[in-house]
Amino acid sequence: MRALMAEHVQLASVVQVLPQLFSVQEVFSHTLQLLHGQQLLEAHAELMMMEHLRDDILSQLQLRGFSSAQATVLSYFSGLQELNDTLAKQLWDIVGSSLHLVHEDPVLFVSAVRIIEREEKIDNTLLLEATFLPPGRPKGWRQKFYHVLQETITGSHFQALRMDTEGSGLAGHLAKLQKGIVSELRVVKDLMVQCVPAHYNILSVCTATFHQALSSHLQDILREDLDKQALFLLLEWALHVYHSQEMMGHPDLLPEVDVSALGPLMSPELVDQTERKYVMKVKASVLEWMQRTLEVEFKEWFREEEPETDHQGFFQSALPIIVMQMLKENIQVASLITESLRQKVYNMALEELEAFLGRLREALVQCGKEHQKDRSVPKYYMSYLLATLNNNLALSSSVSSLHPDTACREVPLSLRAAFDRTQKKACQLLLEELLLDLQPLCLQLHSRKWLSGSQLVSSMCEVIDKYAKDFSRVRRPVFMLLLMETELLVASQYLRALMQKKVVCKSEEERGQLCARLLLDATQLRELFCGLGLDQSQQSLEAVFALQELICLKDPALLSLEVLGFITKYPDVSDEHISTLLDIRGDVSKEVQHMVLDMMAQHPQIVPEGYRPIFSTILVPMPELPFCLRKGKCA
Repeated sequence: MRALMAEHVQLASVVQVLPQLFSVQEVFSHTLQLLHGQQLLEAHAELMMMEHLRDDILSQLQLRGFSSAQATVLSYFSGLQELNDTLAKQLWDIVGSSLHLVHEDPVLFVSAVRIIEREEKIDNTLLLEATFLPPGRPKGWRQKFYHVLQETITGSHFQALRMDTEGSGLAGHLAKLQKGIVSELRVVKDLMVQCVPAHYNILSVCTATFHQALSSHLQDILREDLDKQALFLLLEWALHVYHSQEMMGHPDLLPEVDVSALGPLMSPELVDQTERKYVMKVKASVLEWMQRTLEVEFKEWFREEEPETDHQGFFQSALPIIVMQMLKENIQVASLITESLRQKVYNMALEELEAFLGRLREALVQCGKEHQKDRSVPKYYMSYLLATLNNNLALSSSVSSLHPDTACREVPLSLRAAFDRTQKKACQLLLEELLLDLQPLCLQLHSRKWLSGSQLVSSMCEVIDKYAKDFSRVRRPVFMLLLMETELLVASQYLRALMQKKVVCKSEEERGQLCARLLLDATQLRELFCGLGLDQSQQSLEAVFALQELICLKDPALLSLEVLGFITKYPDVSDEHISTLLDIRGDVSKEVQHMVLDMMAQHPQIVPEGYRPIFSTILVPMPELPFCLRKGKCA
């Protein structure tokens, strides 16, 4: 009886759904018409009804163990898949146009969202029951909604062509992005949030989508070989414009839109990498500009007129102003982005300045070589060397102003050394020029003619005075350096001439005559340099006075004591120097000479720090070899 009752119930159920089963194809056709007419809610209601019928039959078959019959049912309801696909296509087209539809036809968008929510509830119910999961479930249309919306946002804004990343195209592209993103987020905030359930968090989703897509888009652009303007523009836009009131901080978007929790648009690593690329581009530009500046400067050295002067009459050129202005501008521009970029450009500027000084020295050497070939070329050779010294001083004084932070203005040791080397090279060339004019006079020093009385030192003073007047066109720190180096040069040349032993005293009278002459010359030269502003304590000519006393010593037996005092004062003096001086006296026996040299060996001198050497630069001529009949075959 129970079996008959169960069979009766089953038959009654079948009889009830028979009309629905017979009308399935008719419902399919009607649903398709509704879809074509965009009557989405009605079409979806019929679709749900057909799906429910199919799923109920499939569930009963599975429950009673007739799984083999499911294929027949699925075949009978196969039209459902076409309807489902057609509806889904329309839904995703609507979602893809949602930012436009919420303006023009919000009803259509709302209908699509309602359908998506219905399907989401069905999915959740079936997943919770977990007894039977119909084919095609879960549909996951809410996730698909987000996916389509995100793809729409990405596809409509972030497919930049290559041309967009070059020249002014990038600026236009970023401006378009800025305007479009703000406009669309405003639409989402003001209109779309009213068309979807609150739990969709649609504004947050769209904001995060824009943020992530924009971050990836910037990375794609940065893979191109961008120029420095483009790199700067991207850094400025990502680090400043993006968060400003002109974009994500726009008053119309606040406070609902907040990108602070989404992380940086460019990661710190990417920012650092981009900054380094920018610095390399700026470096290439600075190098090219400095090279052109140096080429112009080099040509000016060969002009037929003197360099320009400042209001104090010091020679100069525009080189320091051009170089410092260029470096300052690049540092100031970098400071608009980040402190780290400013520091990178600052470090680069100091490196390039150091390299520039090296090229400037090379140019000085080249100019000096041209001058050696013909001393009339360049016409104002010395004037431009003096201008270079003033320029070097101006650059050195301006370096600290490159960094706006006074605590970070210490000039690196390598750059200081580069300034020193440039200054020394220009001074060296000037002193070489002075030496060329002094040498003919120095060659005549300490000869018999000089001893008998001549105006050699007076002539030397005239040459020195003339050069000192020229040197006065350079600023005081360098002028004093030139004066000291000139005095050292004169003292060295004077002592070098003495060491040639052109005059060896043959009598006490002759020795007295030599001492008087040495004293007269040294006094005249000392007074000249004192008059030029060099204090007596700074003069190396004091060595001439000391030597004069050594030669004038009447008792040779006291020479050891006198020499000990001399080598204590001048620790760079050698045995050869002392031997030569003793030879010049003409009255020192071999025994006394050996005694003096032994005393020197017993009292080795250590050159103190800061000592200004004079004798170590003076070579003593080798003693002549003994006479040999056949030169070259002497044993």
